[in-house]
Amino acid sequence: MAGSGLPLLLVQNDAAGDVLTCQEGLSFWGGVDPDTGVIIDAHHPDCGASLAGRIVLMPTSRGSCSGSGVMLQLARNGHAPAALVFCEDEDILTLGAMIAARLFDRPVAVLRLPRVDYDRLSAARHAEIRGETLAFDGHVIGLIRPDPHQLTLSDADKNMLAGQDGPAAQVAMEVLCLIAAAQGAQNLTDVSRAHIDGCILAHDANLDFAEKMQKMGARVRIPTTINAISVDRIGWQAQDVPPDFGHKASRLADAYVNMGARPTFTCAPYLLDDAPQMDEPIGWSESNAVIYANSVLGARTQKHPDYLDLFIAMTGRAPNTGVYLAANRVPGRVINVALPDHYDESIWPMLGWLAGAKSPNAIPVLTGLEAASPTPDDLKALCAAFGTTSAAPMLHARGHTPEGDLPVPVDAAQFDVSPLDLARVWRGFNAGPAQVDLVAIGSPHASLTECREFARLLRDLGAPLVADVIVTVGRNVLAAATQEGMVGTLTQAGVRVIPDLCWCSITEPVFPAGAQVLMTNSGKYAHYAHGLTGRDVRFGSLRDCAKAAVSGRARDDLPAWLPG
Repeated sequence: MAGSGLPLLLVQNDAAGDVLTCQEGLSFWGGVDPDTGVIIDAHHPDCGASLAGRIVLMPTSRGSCSGSGVMLQLARNGHAPAALVFCEDEDILTLGAMIAARLFDRPVAVLRLPRVDYDRLSAARHAEIRGETLAFDGHVIGLIRPDPHQLTLSDADKNMLAGQDGPAAQVAMEVLCLIAAAQGAQNLTDVSRAHIDGCILAHDANLDFAEKMQKMGARVRIPTTINAISVDRIGWQAQDVPPDFGHKASRLADAYVNMGARPTFTCAPYLLDDAPQMDEPIGWSESNAVIYANSVLGARTQKHPDYLDLFIAMTGRAPNTGVYLAANRVPGRVINVALPDHYDESIWPMLGWLAGAKSPNAIPVLTGLEAASPTPDDLKALCAAFGTTSAAPMLHARGHTPEGDLPVPVDAAQFDVSPLDLARVWRGFNAGPAQVDLVAIGSPHASLTECREFARLLRDLGAPLVADVIVTVGRNVLAAATQEGMVGTLTQAGVRVIPDLCWCSITEPVFPAGAQVLMTNSGKYAHYAHGLTGRDVRFGSLRDCAKAAVSGRARDDLPAWLPG
């Protein structure tokens, strides 16, 4: 029923409340306080508004796959919206509401309306949902529930749905079928591997879900990796982490390991030795990983919400829709980039952020980059920043991604990106004071080449560190960097190299309590950091970060390659 133009009731619950219309999509993770329902995304036009108890409209969500966990936490603590209303396909928050209803008896109504009804509702002050009816300002709209029984299922699917493989697999298949019906899929497809994202202890909902599924007997059926977690799994007790938090975070990680997932603990699973191949169907969560896998590796995966990733791992099946299908990987927008004559690698996260802002819902193709020479790290930064401002699961770049030459529809919208646009992003990323207390590298997890380059930059500067410096890495990169002697070099210089957790999950005391301004080379973290930490943010290249580490100050001016 996706794109059917019918008013859909995706999660049923009677509700009433004042209408809040968000003109832009919102990432609940990093954008909404999970304890209060207040919007904390400093870049969102509705920052500071409360969602609690309101009929919340937005075209679709965007950003992190972990928004489903925030949705579940809000539903359980009584600060969720009374209802969520979309006018475009949306999975992340919908899935969180489904889990809240199915496993925790805390339903939140979710609707998807045709644009004309959505626009009428956005002009209303108050609305009510009763049964399968939406009422506001004299309008009464009948709502239709997607029918999962219309799916064509394999015998194995039917057995799981009937409970023959146990209650956990039955729940997994039930939810997969509900999501598939809501997406308009006709059937499910096999996937070869999964990546679990809902393993960060940002709130108790993630732990309660994982341990509930483990107690029900959940086991993964396909090779499954685990995202970054909230502690250094081995070293947290020596880092002054409060025991209650450390043990809870460890229990959350252990729950997924006990269900059969590999303890990789990295948000960059594409840096592992067995990265997915071209056209390989996979079932990944974690927005930056999904976008990199689709865009750069040419693998195929939807941007699956947290919790659905486990259900996919348990069944080896995913809704056969979206970018699993070749027809849906075609770009819907063209972004023409006018590159400056000279630039450094900080251009790539800024381009990704801009591309997402100009293509919040559609897959774009970037042109004008054909003569550039982005490294895998540059493409990693591009994809990660794109995921903060766009709901799309991939992008194309002519000359640099395997499907970059796909034909563009003749009616595709065209947008331009100029050096002036990049300068505006730079200023937005550098709104904080110039005094830098903390340098944050590794969002997503730093690669081996990034570690090498940062160590070289600090060595060439030849000065002691003034600011705290933390580099987060996956266990595989830590092992390789240790073997090369690089970790020893960085540690001797005063840099903390920490595995398992990443900047999206670091909290005090690992995050230095006294740090008021942080600097990062990550467009993703530059976007989310203020909302997550309350700290001011500066942004720059890896060289800029190294200079700030030894001087305690960010540059006061624009880079020479950006127009003033």
